[in-house]
Amino acid sequence: MINKIVISYFIIINIAGLIIMGADKNYAKKHKWRIPEKTLWRVAAIGGACGTTIGMKIFHHKTQHPNFKWGFPILALLDLILFYFILHI
Repeated sequence: MINKIVISYFIIINIAGLIIMGADKNYAKKHKWRIPEKTLWRVAAIGGACGTTIGMKIFHHKTQHPNFKWGFPILALLDLILFYFILHI
């Protein structure tokens, strides 16, 4: 039961991370209100780093910012390690 909850959470939060990176890139192109960087980091920090990293690559968004370029992938790796250990306890 707990595994299904963890897997569902991981999938949902990473889809959300992917979507917000795409949305922010779209807003940037249209010179509209942007999603705060703090929000992007919060989503990544609560388990959505894989989605935000994939979104960064797909949408070519925030790729020139070193803190995103290196921070999101490192956080994604930590998320995957944590995800693995939670499922194998």
